Amino acid sequence: MLLNDRSSSVDLRPVRYQFAIVRGDSYDDNWLVIDGTVMTPEGDWSFADACLLTDEARQVSAWLRAVAAGTVDVTEPDAEGELSPDLSFIEPVLAFSLANRIAGGTAVIRVHLSLEAAPPWQQGEGRADIYQYIVEVRLDAAALLRAADQWDRSLAFLPPR
Repeated sequence: MLLNDRSSSVDLRPVRYQFAIVRGDSYDDNWLVIDGTVMTPEGDWSFADACLLTDEARQVSAWLRAVAAGTVDVTEPDAEGELSPDLSFIEPVLAFSLANRIAGGTAVIRVHLSLEAAPPWQQGEGRADIYQYIVEVRLDAAALLRAADQWDRSLAFLPPR
């Protein structure tokens, strides 16, 4: 799923289960490894991490479709300036929120990247707080729907086990 505009891009792909062999544990059997490639004016990086369960992964395309439909509210920082995502998961590696709506149906979405998905300069000591490193991408409704469709196609090969 490619989320991109003129200045930034986030390409996310579920590539495999964390554990190839089904162990009979509905939790461990359903962790997905997500490959990500990020390009921003600050720099480029990539990551691979088992950060989404199969059920959580299916929420991503539903959220993108809801943003395209205009049913997701813009999320503002709290009184301390901290951002909270609209869509987050058990592992706080990847999350999403809506930053703004622009005339003409364009949405500015935030992709929150923490821990293993954060840029190299944000990892280790002095790293950004959870959910606070973001990449903003401007997308019209058609691009949001294309991204949701791409995500669903990639998940078709990784059903819940």
